[in-house]
Amino acid sequence: MNKDIVKIDTDAIPGERWFPNENSFKDEIDLYWGDWGVASEVEDLKAVLMRRPGKEIENFDYKEVRFKEPINVDLFRKQHDDLAEIYSNHGVKVYYVKEQRGDRPNALFMRDLVFMTPEGAIVTRPAIAARRGEERYAAKALSDLGVPILKTVTGNGTFDGAMGLWIDKHTVVLASGVRCNKDGYQQVEYELKRIGVDNIIHMQIPYGHAHIDGLLNIASNDTAMIHASQVPYDVCEALKRKGFKLLEAPSQTEAKETLGINFVAIKPGLVVQPEGNPRCKELLENNGIKVISTDFFEILKGWGAIHCVTAFLKRG
Repeated sequence: MNKDIVKIDTDAIPGERWFPNENSFKDEIDLYWGDWGVASEVEDLKAVLMRRPGKEIENFDYKEVRFKEPINVDLFRKQHDDLAEIYSNHGVKVYYVKEQRGDRPNALFMRDLVFMTPEGAIVTRPAIAARRGEERYAAKALSDLGVPILKTVTGNGTFDGAMGLWIDKHTVVLASGVRCNKDGYQQVEYELKRIGVDNIIHMQIPYGHAHIDGLLNIASNDTAMIHASQVPYDVCEALKRKGFKLLEAPSQTEAKETLGINFVAIKPGLVVQPEGNPRCKELLENNGIKVISTDFFEILKGWGAIHCVTAFLKRG
């Protein structure tokens, strides 16, 4: 080495001198977002997102949007308000989607627009053209409330939130059919697996039906009601292996027309069910389930009932 060369000592570029916070997203939801999260259909219901029917129901062609017949606007709203009051009276916080397109009378069926998970909401992409675009306003309401949006179904995927049903934090019934195509199914399946759901029970919805909640629903930690002829054997077997007693809806009319299976559990063993389903109600009550009945006949004209209009935001 040439001893005449002067060596200049330059300080090393410092490291970041910090390390990442390794807490999980789920562990910090309460701290940074709010008290949200769902991994059950029956644990104590704490918060829901609903859409009180607005101007979108005041002037529409019922045939174009798949309603059974024209509606009485005031009664339609009253029955929705009555359900919200039942929730409130049982300690459930009711939040609303305050903005919506003026040409979407189906927008009150909020379960189709939001599927809630322990880490946040999956914003869906409705399969029916007459409902496409409602999800934008559901997403806005979620954002305004501080509910994390885990995933928005995109690409060619279609998925309604009522194509998913929580059994426990590791188990979800996930359906495919006219309201959920392969692409949408795979998108939701990926997110569920990513957050720790390791038991996804596939359910094929028969032609002529829309969603899981018209065919299968959970009333307590060990009791489910099914439209027996329309629920695949594999799904029934999986539920029985989980310890569920399966109550077969005794009336096809109540299962299909008055949506007796389309109830919401406020807590394990207490459900709110559309009025006019006496045989389903009796079967539930004979098996230890308390039933609150509420008049939903006007809203039933839209082929949806109580579970359909309720997006869960917090359970347990």
